[in-house]
Amino acid sequence: MSIIHLYIIMDEKLSMSEKITDSIINYGLLACISILITNNMRYYLPRSEKYFYVLIISVAVTGIWLWVTKITLDFIFRNDINYIKYQYNTLGIRFGISLFSFGCLTMISLLWYTQEEQKRMNEHTEEAKQMAKDAELYKLRQQLQPHFLFNSLNSISALTGTQPEKARHMIFQLSEFLRGTLKKDEKQWNTLEEEMQYLELYLEIEKVRFGHRLQTNIFCDEDAVLLQLPSMLLQPVVENAIKFGLYDTTGEVLIKVEAKKEDDSLKVVVENPFDPETAQPLKGTGFGLASIQRRLFLLFARQDLLKTQKEDSRFITTILIPQKNNQSI
Repeated sequence: MSIIHLYIIMDEKLSMSEKITDSIINYGLLACISILITNNMRYYLPRSEKYFYVLIISVAVTGIWLWVTKITLDFIFRNDINYIKYQYNTLGIRFGISLFSFGCLTMISLLWYTQEEQKRMNEHTEEAKQMAKDAELYKLRQQLQPHFLFNSLNSISALTGTQPEKARHMIFQLSEFLRGTLKKDEKQWNTLEEEMQYLELYLEIEKVRFGHRLQTNIFCDEDAVLLQLPSMLLQPVVENAIKFGLYDTTGEVLIKVEAKKEDDSLKVVVENPFDPETAQPLKGTGFGLASIQRRLFLLFARQDLLKTQKEDSRFITTILIPQKNNQSI
């Protein structure tokens, strides 16, 4: 703007030093005040009547700029009547140009910093939502353990008098299981191989409780062992299968677990016998499966990743774990 101003006043009957000084003083002060405006907008944004605020600021700083510029130039050219007359004649156009400049700058600064503030608020909101989601996921994981722990302690208590060796063995396995649980609480994701090792330790404890009645058949496809899934996801599903497969029967029961890769997902199918005539009435899918469904929804925002169905005398639970972008969740 200073260069444009210098070009415009080339035809004026002023010396070159007067033209350059006039241009530099005018737009040097304009630049300084512009910096003050942008800094003011950075630390203070009007919440209401924004456009009125822009108008007031623009008029006020234009008046200040014009007053400071006039005093400065009057002092520099105090003995130059020709320049003082030129300056007086151009006060109106100077005021108009500066008012337009400050108005545009104030509006742009207002819009820019309002957008930046909104962006920060959105980031804080997302962060708060993520913290709430993580807290709910942690709570869901913790709620699954007491039920299993109470059952195990009751079984240990029953075995202490009749089969102390089994009781000691079960205590050892339970301690290993809980130690693994504490470690896994620090990780949100495990490979299928890690989760299966944890699941087999859980099943060993349950086999001490149920003896020969509990039979298991676990199959993992080689392509699936390195796929990832949420930590401690399978144990509640298998626990649910044991609950509805063994609690109301006296014979042997086979629990099947099959994991394989399907398209871009890990598919896990858990199957247990189910007798609708002797089994306890099911309310929904039970707390264990309901908590798993809630975890999957929080992680993937999908309600179709856990499905249950009854086929003849079998109860089948199917879980899909999408593998795309797992690391970013």
